[in-house]
Amino acid sequence: MVTSINYQWRITKYNPDFRDDDGYYTIVEEWTCPSQIGQTINGHEFTLNEYLRVEASYVDTVIQFLVASNLSSLRILQCSTVKISPEERQSILYEPAFDEVQVAVDRIVTIQEIRIICQMVLRNLLFCQFYLKDQFFVHFGWDSYMYVGSCNNSLSAIAFAENNGLFVEPFQSPYYYTEEKTTRLVEWNEITDDSKLIVGSEELIEVPIEEYQRVLKLSNEHPVIGQFNLSIEHKEFFQKLLKHEMDFTKYEYFFTGEH
Repeated sequence: MVTSINYQWRITKYNPDFRDDDGYYTIVEEWTCPSQIGQTINGHEFTLNEYLRVEASYVDTVIQFLVASNLSSLRILQCSTVKISPEERQSILYEPAFDEVQVAVDRIVTIQEIRIICQMVLRNLLFCQFYLKDQFFVHFGWDSYMYVGSCNNSLSAIAFAENNGLFVEPFQSPYYYTEEKTTRLVEWNEITDDSKLIVGSEELIEVPIEEYQRVLKLSNEHPVIGQFNLSIEHKEFFQKLLKHEMDFTKYEYFFTGEH
């Protein structure tokens, strides 16, 4: 349960002077994705060097926030990978290190691994969040939006980010949650349906988080947020919580924790 991450920031390459009263960014022509490298944007070619410079500012800023909080590792949350084509593996943006780093939900990763994973996220090769229970998080959104939360006011890290071309604004992450506002449910779709359309769901209530951690084989640090595939080995635990009669020959089941 997140209870004490009091300092939170939105960190982006977007100058807040160009936001309207509702917070929307008003400059239409600005690159948002590395896939735009080579395109002419707002009258200028978006180059590989420009992208790598900005990406380095994001990654180094994450590390500076870790340093400011005296942290050397974080835990991976809500990890999902993207299918990478052979052509994408030949791209100049695909690093050999991407094949070597182990990315898995609930795994503890070092600063060097965090660097590599941040690069992969920013290059749209995977999605994940970083977390240290009740102390720290890093969330990535769309279009190069990044959110950091810490128990430390991290003034040195803020100064580093701003000195390297990023803008740091006090802002609660849209991915921030508390246990009290977390909903957990089981969803299912028909195995024969390639669209994976959800055909049923039931919310689970008043189940201790420790029970979920045990049955899903998660650490006691994991907040049980994200989506998990369920198999027949989970049936005994979840069936007693559901009105629906689980049938693994007909349906695929997922456990979801969301805010």
